[in-house]
Amino acid sequence: MGDQQSVHPVLQMEGNKTTTSSATKKTVQLPIQRPIPPPVMRNRKRNLCCKCFCWGLSLLIFALIALAIAVAVIYFVFHPKLPRYEVNSLQVTNLGINLDFSLSAEFKVEITARNPNEKIGIYYEKGGHIGVWYTKTKLCEGPIPRFYQGHRNVTKLNVALTGRAQYGSSLMSALQQQQQTGRVPLDLKVDAPVAVKLGKLKMKKIRILGTCKLVVDSLSTNNRINIKASDCSFRAKL
Repeated sequence: MGDQQSVHPVLQMEGNKTTTSSATKKTVQLPIQRPIPPPVMRNRKRNLCCKCFCWGLSLLIFALIALAIAVAVIYFVFHPKLPRYEVNSLQVTNLGINLDFSLSAEFKVEITARNPNEKIGIYYEKGGHIGVWYTKTKLCEGPIPRFYQGHRNVTKLNVALTGRAQYGSSLMSALQQQQQTGRVPLDLKVDAPVAVKLGKLKMKKIRILGTCKLVVDSLSTNNRINIKASDCSFRAKL
């Protein structure tokens, strides 16, 4: 009996220790706190770029619409037409081989320029030129004079062309063989910067580009040369 009474308090104390320890463990454990994500910020730079793009696109569309309206007004009011050109005559003043075996060529060409427009004048500006080519070789070239061509005006231009081409011996041989057939093909190329005058308003310069495919009977110097065929085509380049 004595032994049993001394044992019970010990067991009860151990039980209390166990309960207290487990309770202590329960109170020490804290809930896991997850990090709060930062608030989503608006990308101001991206929105600014989008706004700028939209404004730029709107201005571009507006400019294209305004340009289309202006072109339509000019077309229906002024009825613009390209100038026309004709090659009247071609003369060879010099064609020979130099000491360095290059080919010297001097031509004179007369061209008729026609302005078919009733309300548009044409200013021929500095920098225009005419060239004569045989196959892919330029024989000679000369400047187009500066002048103003009024409404429905016809102007004759006399242009002196000079030039020097490499491989003169082979080129001269090819020209002589072609002359024996009585048909020498030549290309006359025109590059003319012009400014158009609409009423009293002088517009921005454009370029008149064209080619006249000629067939002549010979290239004899200082003799009359007959132009057997002539086919010209021209276009405007902004």
